[in-house]
Amino acid sequence: MLLENKVAVIHGGGGSIGAAAARVFAREGARLFLAGRSLPRLEAAASAARAEGGDVSVAVVDAMDQAAVDRHADDVVAEVGRIDVALNAVGFDHVQGLSIGDTSLDDYLHPVVGYLQTNFVTAKAMARHMIAQRGGVILTISTPGARLTGRGLIGNAAQSAGLEGFSRALAGELGPDGVRVVCVRPHAISDAMETSYTREMFGRIAAAGDVPMDEWVGGLAGSTLLGSLPVLGEVAEYLAFAASDRAASMTGAIANLSAGALVD
Repeated sequence: MLLENKVAVIHGGGGSIGAAAARVFAREGARLFLAGRSLPRLEAAASAARAEGGDVSVAVVDAMDQAAVDRHADDVVAEVGRIDVALNAVGFDHVQGLSIGDTSLDDYLHPVVGYLQTNFVTAKAMARHMIAQRGGVILTISTPGARLTGRGLIGNAAQSAGLEGFSRALAGELGPDGVRVVCVRPHAISDAMETSYTREMFGRIAAAGDVPMDEWVGGLAGSTLLGSLPVLGEVAEYLAFAASDRAASMTGAIANLSAGALVD
C-alpha cells in the first residue's frame, strides 16, 4: 500500500477533495486525522474512509487559526508520535466572472488572503513537527487560474499564483530538513460541483452570461485537450502518489491535472 504506516492530517477533511483524499489515503494504509469546521461533514468523510479500512479521527479545527491548528498538530503527535503527510484541502466561495471595474477590493482580497492564510497556518504547524522528525510531505491545492488570463479571473489568479509561489518557496526552505512540498493544480472538478461551493460559484458565472449551468460546464470541459474535466477520484489518487515514498524525489513541483487546459 502506498501510505502504509503513514500518519496523514487533512485540513478541510469534510470537503469534496478532502473527503475523496481521505478515502484513497485510508485504502492505501494511512492513519488519518481529519480536521475542519463542520462536524457532520467530517463524520461523513470519516465514515467513508473507515469503510475503506482506515483508522480515522476527526476534530473541529479552524484552519485560519494558528493556535488552534498548532494545538491539533501537537495532539496528533502526542497520540501517534509523528505527522508524515499534511494536505490542506480547505476551500471557500469567492467572486469570479466579474471585470475589475465591477469587483470590490474586499471581493478581490477575499480568496487571496483566505487561501494564503490557511496554507501558511497549516504548513507552519506541520513543518514544526516534520523538521523535528527529519521528514514529511506537505500538499497544497491550486487552480489553473495561476496561469490563465481573461475577464473575471483576477482574484482567483492572484490567489492561485500566490499559493504556487508559496509552495515553491516552502519546498526550498524545508528541503534540507527532508520535507517535500507538492502543489496539485486540478481544473474544475466535475463531480465535486454537487457537494462543494463550486456549483454556486460557477452557477453565478453561468447565470451572468445567460448560459445554462450544464452548457457552461460543458464548454469548460470542451476547452481542455482531453475534452473532459478531472474527477475527484483522479485528484485523490494523484495526491496519494505524491504523498508516498514512490514520489520521494518530487518536491517544489506544480502537478498539472488540468486535462490539458494548460500545457506545461
